[in-house]
Amino acid sequence: MNYSKIKSVLALLAISSTLLISCNKTEESSVVSDAPVETTVEKTTVVDPAKQDTINITLNGNDKMQYDLSEIDVYEGQTVVLTLNHTGTMPMASMGHNFVLLKKGTDLDKFEAEAAKAQKDGYIPADTSEIIAHTKLIGGGESDTITFQAPEKGTYDFLCSFPGHYSMMKGKFNVK
Repeated sequence: MNYSKIKSVLALLAISSTLLISCNKTEESSVVSDAPVETTVEKTTVVDPAKQDTINITLNGNDKMQYDLSEIDVYEGQTVVLTLNHTGTMPMASMGHNFVLLKKGTDLDKFEAEAAKAQKDGYIPADTSEIIAHTKLIGGGESDTITFQAPEKGTYDFLCSFPGHYSMMKGKFNVK
């Protein structure tokens, strides 16, 4: 590069820098003040889950026979709105899922054996005396929402009653 080109480039850089600096300056920025700066702080209210009348729960089941939650926590007497989503693509006949909340002390193996006989009823046994709440049986891409009152304090079992699923698709429903 020759000397005149270098001078031109340097001159352009000097002009550009001056323009940038002058564009960023304002009258306000040159004024110094000792006045306190006011800032707005938004208040967030933390709601105690125990004081909520209703709790919304989303539970997802997939084609690998898995729920995305193994524990669900609620409070005694709360209205529970539970949505079960089948995030897979397989049809109900081969990979149907549901959510069944059982009463304390229910024998899971015995319940599953009875449920397996109830295909026409979505694998919900005719005797529902051990069931607190349940969704319908759904296939890939489907959802079902149920609403029920949380039972008394304690730990309850939930499961998918489709034959063979409960060994992997189960969890604890903790009522505080």
